[in-house]
Amino acid sequence: MSALRGSELRHKYQRFIARKVLFFLVMIMGIVALAGVAITQGSADISSQDAYHSILARFFPERFQSTAFTDMIVWDLRLHRIIMSIVAGMGLAVAGAVMQGVLKNPLASPFTLGVSSAASFGAALAIITGAGIIGGQWMVIGNAFIFTLLASFAVYGLARYKGVTPETMILAGIAIMYLFSALTSFLQYAARSEQVHEVVFWMMGSLGRSSWEKAGMVLAVLIICLPYLIIRSWDLNALGAGDETAASLGVNVERTRVVHTMLASLITASIICFTGTIGFIDLVSPHIARMAIGGDHRFLLPGSALVGALLLLGSDTLSRVLLAPMVLPVGIMTSFLGVPFFVYLFLRGKREEH
Repeated sequence: MSALRGSELRHKYQRFIARKVLFFLVMIMGIVALAGVAITQGSADISSQDAYHSILARFFPERFQSTAFTDMIVWDLRLHRIIMSIVAGMGLAVAGAVMQGVLKNPLASPFTLGVSSAASFGAALAIITGAGIIGGQWMVIGNAFIFTLLASFAVYGLARYKGVTPETMILAGIAIMYLFSALTSFLQYAARSEQVHEVVFWMMGSLGRSSWEKAGMVLAVLIICLPYLIIRSWDLNALGAGDETAASLGVNVERTRVVHTMLASLITASIICFTGTIGFIDLVSPHIARMAIGGDHRFLLPGSALVGALLLLGSDTLSRVLLAPMVLPVGIMTSFLGVPFFVYLFLRGKREEH
């Protein structure tokens, strides 16, 4: 009897794992297929064959040939943007999943802690006043990154004063968010119209400022942070059962909450300093992954990363082709896609109540 029971449990566990592996494979194939479409779309359309030949010719020049025009379109304009959308989507989605786990709130995200407002203020300060911690072409990026981290430390400092709990962190984040929003509004009020236009465009979020160097920096941050978050994902599962239960299981609750929050903020800062504010990816992606494969953070974090990559890549592709040759800021497109999803969640919740 016990052997039969054990065989049944193993079978259920295998199906449990197989479902998640299948989800990962479908997401990866979707990203690859969508990237193949995205590289051919834009103000100058090229065939998928020409695009693939351009990529392969870079690695196997003796077997594949490509033209200078196609190489310019693929390597100088589109491929780094596609890679940036994939790594940025992965980073924002993982950061959102981590924050939802840490704060035990399905609507939490790094932006809940004032990260977006702080980045906007840092960028506005550089654009309007020319004041920056880093000079030259990196001034706006450097300011956005530094002020994002400052906001995270400020939230931690305020929460630490009252005890690092989800409630105190959210309240401290709201206070920091309104502070930096007010400072940004003041700078815009005092600025010239062309400076205000530049700030507003930066705040909309765009992948048009991407480059190979910037995509590489974001990828490096993910390579550093993501393995640790996945390794420590069991701690997030324990937090979901309550702080007392997590502590009884040997989890240092305060340290886990602080370290995970800081890593999520670091990932977000490394992305939005290059792209501007891109909303909804960090909120929507964990929900989609959770509905598909459950709430176990061992699988939820990589699943959210893949969903985020697919969503941001799809949003950026739509923003380039919808009103071509005009390119919409991708932040607008993600908002258009995110709002219907939350309406669906609201209506789904209402049906379940009845």
